[in-house]
Amino acid sequence: MQFHHHGYVSQDPKQAPAAGIGLNRPTELPDTMDVLIVGTGPAGMITAAQMSMFPDVHTRIIERRDHRLQLGQADGIQSRSNETFQAFRFATEIIEEAYHLTEMAFWNQDPENPGNIIRGARPIDDEHGISEFPHTIVNQARVLDYFARFMKWSPSRMTPDYGWEFLSLRISEDPADAEYPVFVELKRITEGEGEYTRTVRTKHVVGSDGARSRVRDSIDRKLEGKQANHAWGVMDVLVDSDFPDIRTKCAIHSRSGSILHIPREGGYLSRMYIDLGEVPADDNHKVRSTPLETVIQKANDILHPYFLDVKDVAWHSVYEVGHRLVDGFDDLPADAPEDAVPRIFLTGDACHTHSAKAGQGMNVSMQDGFNIGWKLGQVLSGVAPTSLLRTYHGERHPAAAALIAFDKEWSTLMATPVDQLEDPEAVEKFYVEAEEFAAGFLTQYSDNIITAGTEHQDLATGYPVGRRFKSHPAMRRCDAVATHIGHEHVADGRWRIYAFADQPAPAEQSRLREWAEWMDQDPESPLNRFTPTEGDRNARFDIKAIYQQHYHDFELFDAPELFFPRVGPFQLQNWENVWSSLKEDDYFEARGISRDGAIIVVRPDQHVAAVLPLDDTAALAEFFAQNLLEPAQVATTAN
Repeated sequence: MQFHHHGYVSQDPKQAPAAGIGLNRPTELPDTMDVLIVGTGPAGMITAAQMSMFPDVHTRIIERRDHRLQLGQADGIQSRSNETFQAFRFATEIIEEAYHLTEMAFWNQDPENPGNIIRGARPIDDEHGISEFPHTIVNQARVLDYFARFMKWSPSRMTPDYGWEFLSLRISEDPADAEYPVFVELKRITEGEGEYTRTVRTKHVVGSDGARSRVRDSIDRKLEGKQANHAWGVMDVLVDSDFPDIRTKCAIHSRSGSILHIPREGGYLSRMYIDLGEVPADDNHKVRSTPLETVIQKANDILHPYFLDVKDVAWHSVYEVGHRLVDGFDDLPADAPEDAVPRIFLTGDACHTHSAKAGQGMNVSMQDGFNIGWKLGQVLSGVAPTSLLRTYHGERHPAAAALIAFDKEWSTLMATPVDQLEDPEAVEKFYVEAEEFAAGFLTQYSDNIITAGTEHQDLATGYPVGRRFKSHPAMRRCDAVATHIGHEHVADGRWRIYAFADQPAPAEQSRLREWAEWMDQDPESPLNRFTPTEGDRNARFDIKAIYQQHYHDFELFDAPELFFPRVGPFQLQNWENVWSSLKEDDYFEARGISRDGAIIVVRPDQHVAAVLPLDDTAALAEFFAQNLLEPAQVATTAN
């Protein structure tokens, strides 16, 4: 990461200088704000963390509890989430404390002794090398802690407002209320204080308040779908056991039922999802009162001939599998005028629910929050038009629908006895074949104002438009550091433009040089149209060059001036934007980049927005003209 360009920094450099609302942030919840986020779960906290990087936007996040979460129910961290954590500057720390899933063991009935289970296949967790980031397990509370630190150290100095319960909202049509049209009724619930209600006003509300969302109810949205009549007990436990794979993720099928076993961080804790069987249609949730002792005995029956002696239970629950999806992720009706602005957004469990066994809930919810966070930040900062907000439902609703379809198949397979499956290896095959989807890498956004068409996809076959930018190692020319170029992408709300060169760096007539001169000098280029005249040259765009030849074969300043923007009050040159492909691991070959060069545009949420030829500057200018606004004369500083 870069720092010192605003002057010497002696403290943790992850703590950015305060700016905007962070210079005088109200301690108490104010009467008006730009955005109110309801709920400090993963979806709400990543939204708040992203918005904390827009200090000119006053964002607050409220929580009914009067303290931080101490024990969360979610724990699976897919590779895409760890990749996202890298953008929020805490991937290394959380990966270090997490449990790493490296393989999965499949246990089935012993053919020679059906009353026992026997180990079968043990596929590795990432057979296809889909990510440099691991699949990990760590308690949800720790994820929230890291997001809270990012918010607190951001320019806006954001912290959650605990002890506030959301009651209801209404949107005023009165022109006198146009600046803050959303009226939100809240109740104060804090130990030692008397309860009271108050009304605050805001421009937008993000409902991240779970499956029983009151925000969702307030805009008359409904979760629709089916409740499967199958119950599961889940428990986080410390155990004594002779089961040999107690520290390995396992899918266990016996004639007594099924278990999904997931070791937890710390070396001793385990999570178990225990199959409690079919539930009568008229059960009315009575199964949820199943005693813990019954769940433990069921686990022992499934694990036979091994024993499970539970010494301590950190948390447990009983639930029925449900798959539900809300019809709209915002408050706009389907027939809303094209210029209508959504005011209310739903994220996470407030708009999609499913089983916990696929380890998807927290992961997909965080991508909801990442998606809406940068969009609200840009619109309310005056960087982007309000039409940007209408892309949220169009992108995240299909992603949630795909998740629910995936989870239905996985949870059905886990609940089906092996002797009833057409293929006894069906569970294992599905797990391996669905690996890339489960890891979070198959989400692909369709053509809209921030995702271009695929007519030039052949220039970069490894970067499908709409999918997340899959990083690759390269050599940073200024200091000969080989690292993943995508790891430089910080959740700061900026667009990334990667310019892959067609010719060696000193070439005077290369397409890259011509492109760079246009981007740097033409008044109609995106850089000149949309960058504030005051502040840093890279305030809106982080632009990097990647050359084909070895870094010893050219000098740093052989690259065009575009790649050395001046930043900070001392107007120092940023030298870290010139990169070279590695001889032993050629970037162009690995990601299918044309030797004629290419431009890869990446959105603030790490998804590929466009693949374009170096010489089609008109297409690049047209792309940004539809999703950015020319700035007012205000100072803006990129971090």
